[in-house]
Amino acid sequence: QVQLVESGGGLVQAGGSLRLSCAASGIMFSIDVMGWYRQAPGKQRELVAVVTSGGSTNYADSVKGRFTISRDNAKNTVYLQMNSLKPEDTAVYKCRVAGTRSNYWGQGTQVTVTS
Repeated sequence: QVQLVESGGGLVQAGGSLRLSCAASGIMFSIDVMGWYRQAPGKQRELVAVVTSGGSTNYADSVKGRFTISRDNAKNTVYLQMNSLKPEDTAVYKCRVAGTRSNYWGQGTQVTVTS
């Protein structure tokens, strides 16, 4: 059974940093994409950042230059380093792991940025 366990969320002041982690277990397929998405209250879920098995990355315009995604293939873990956080970054952050025919989501971790 595939499980995604996220950690690292919390409460931080604007300008601060947080590092999210998402460890996947029970993986029996080749992971193509690992990524982070977020959903703020009253808003649609949006892509934050993704990284492919080859190391290519893609970021939302709103986080470019502030967030960095990375992955440890040996540990099936994806990280999101978030710097210079802003109140508008407040949301539930969820990780996603996908293969050719598989797609799994974590339960989410709350990130709250105060002004």
